[in-house]
Amino acid sequence: QVQLVESGGGLVQAEGSLRLSCAASGMTVSNIAMAWFRQAPGKEREFVAGISGIVGSTAYVDSVKGRFTISRSNAKNTLYLQMNVLKPDDTAVYYCASRRGLSIMEPIEAYDYWGQGTQVTVSS
Repeated sequence: QVQLVESGGGLVQAEGSLRLSCAASGMTVSNIAMAWFRQAPGKEREFVAGISGIVGSTAYVDSVKGRFTISRSNAKNTLYLQMNVLKPDDTAVYYCASRRGLSIMEPIEAYDYWGQGTQVTVSS
């Protein structure tokens, strides 16, 4: 049974940093595509960053390019999202997700498994 458990969210001031973690079980993070999504109050869930299976290519939404970095640890079977220079607009619940495939996809419907989410709040 696949389980994804996020951690690392919290309250941070603008310009600060956080690192989110997504511990996976029942699957191997290096073998499939995984991604981070976020959902702000009153908004739809959106793709933030993705990493492809095997090769580990990455993709980001324009609003986080240069500030966020997605990565994974094969040894720990964990996905990460390093978030730097955080802005109040980054405030949201962040979710990790995995899909049965190698390629990064942006649509929510492409992902098969989801974590429970972790709250990130950025104060101005």
